[in-house]
Amino acid sequence: MPVAYSNVYLQSAGMFLPGAPVDNAGMDAYVAPLNRISERLKRRILAENGIQTRHYAIDGAGATVFSNAQMAAGAIQATLAAAGKSLADIGFLSSGSSGGDALMPGFASMIQGEMAAPPMETLSVHGVCAASVGALQAAAMAVESGAHPLALAVASEMPSRLFKRSRFAAQGYDTDFDAHFLRWMLSDGAGAALLGGPQALPQAGGLRLQLKWTHLRSFAGDYPVCMQLGMTADRSQSHLDFPAWGDAEAAGALALRQDIRLLPHLFDVCIHEYADLAHKGWVPERGIDHFLCHYSSERFIPVVDDLLNKAQLSIPRARWWSNLAWRGNTGAASIFIMLAEFLEQRGAALKAGETVLCFIPESGRFTAGYMLWEVVADTPAEAAAAYPRQPAASHAIADDALPDVSTIAPPHDPAAAPRALAPLLTELASIWQDYRSQVWRTPLLQRIRTRQLQTADYVRWMGQWIPQVREGSLWMREGAASLTGDYAALAALIDLHAGEEQNDFRILHSDYLKAGGTQTDIGALRRNPGGEALNAYLHSLAATPDPIGLLGAIYIIEGTGQRIVPSLLPLLRAALPLPPDAFRFLEYHGANDEHHLERWLMAVQMALELDTTGTAQQAIVQTARNTAAMYLMQFQHVLGPDGQ
Repeated sequence: MPVAYSNVYLQSAGMFLPGAPVDNAGMDAYVAPLNRISERLKRRILAENGIQTRHYAIDGAGATVFSNAQMAAGAIQATLAAAGKSLADIGFLSSGSSGGDALMPGFASMIQGEMAAPPMETLSVHGVCAASVGALQAAAMAVESGAHPLALAVASEMPSRLFKRSRFAAQGYDTDFDAHFLRWMLSDGAGAALLGGPQALPQAGGLRLQLKWTHLRSFAGDYPVCMQLGMTADRSQSHLDFPAWGDAEAAGALALRQDIRLLPHLFDVCIHEYADLAHKGWVPERGIDHFLCHYSSERFIPVVDDLLNKAQLSIPRARWWSNLAWRGNTGAASIFIMLAEFLEQRGAALKAGETVLCFIPESGRFTAGYMLWEVVADTPAEAAAAYPRQPAASHAIADDALPDVSTIAPPHDPAAAPRALAPLLTELASIWQDYRSQVWRTPLLQRIRTRQLQTADYVRWMGQWIPQVREGSLWMREGAASLTGDYAALAALIDLHAGEEQNDFRILHSDYLKAGGTQTDIGALRRNPGGEALNAYLHSLAATPDPIGLLGAIYIIEGTGQRIVPSLLPLLRAALPLPPDAFRFLEYHGANDEHHLERWLMAVQMALELDTTGTAQQAIVQTARNTAAMYLMQFQHVLGPDGQ
């Protein structure tokens, strides 16, 4: 759950960017091409990321001009100067970074030492982009608890030292795309935020920012490593496993890498997390007025925008603000630099009651970070007059929320989901987020993502899944036949869907045989305990009058095919020595389930419009929750009850 605050205000924010801005043409003086394909990769990456200028703390010869600690100190000095404060006023300092200048001690201690600051409480948060949120959250809690009247959070990054051409000499200036990618993406800089209690200095116009809540949630247990430094490309060895540092560098273990194939899943996870926050009442019903989104590349703007729209959490693009194009991607420092410059440029135009949402997705091993600020006037009376407050958010989102905000994120792709569906989609998205996370931690998926899955495991999984898939069209048809009266059109739609899927199990059986399965009689194959429970539950429900709840089951089952299955396919292909036609079922569902879920959305709308008892929505939600629990059990039992 988010951490809520009632007495934390932004005193000031500042930044430090080393040296003069470096444009794309001047990058080669700092990050020189490595080989003949470097220039082509550079053009492609720069065309997509939208960065026009950035800053480096090294010179053209690769020598350090400003250390990471010096940049952090520069951001702190700018922040303190803006507030008219000195280091003597600060009792707490937290830092966020992917790494300081030394492996130890902690970065916050090194910053304190760099500034010759007086004794104070310090905390070093080590991570990637969302380390900034961890640092700010710690500083906010220090103020909220009353332990310190003022607390500083600083984030600083200096990746340029990793990118200079000399670093790749041991590899013969030859490296993989994942290592090439970040050389043209990341740059140096630092940002800081000073937090204080209600006595905080007002911003321009007598306004100030009050921190409402922070939220930081890691999904490291769900997905493989996406961005890493210190391991070989296949992640099988640490740099510390080698006889000497030179051996580690020659093996590529000291190259910063990003697995870009995983990146789309990061935004999917983070938007679902935001949907869950909305479902639980943490997102203001009247919406977000200013959206500071830390995307690493402009290529991801439409990805985030599209996911928010599908989630019915749309934030109009006019409310977005980013300085990526002229400040570059500075990792953990990005959000503090962005906040400082946003207030510098837009602070005078802010109005009491407006909200500022900071969104920080971290790709290291997938972490979702958020900070919500509210613009407040000097007194409650002034704030109320300037901008009437909304009632406190409840656990349900109102149907009549403003047109551009609404609610939530299920795994479907409607062009514009009808407003009447917002409360249902909100609740379903919350169920989905928890289900997806648990599925990724099952023994089967753990074995897949760690490349330990054997062909026999795959055959066993397919053998258990075939009879489960065969029953899908049967319980759907049974459910359609149980629909009565005005539900005839809905029954026809479900029948159509069942007809499209009735032979899917044959594709799956063919995959099973191509992978080495020996059972040619499909009737002799058996579901595992989770599959048996799910099959019995759905057939039982389908036999009841007007089983509208089955739409909740379809949501989970089709969502699994659209969101989870495509993630597994490249991992399976890389791990198993099988021909391409042994994965046809997984490939088919990854490509077609999105279309199926559009039809699902139409069916849900029909069901709610025809519902005269007011029970359809709860039936769909409860069936989705039950189906998720049993489908999860099916995944858990693939390798046996003990996961072996």
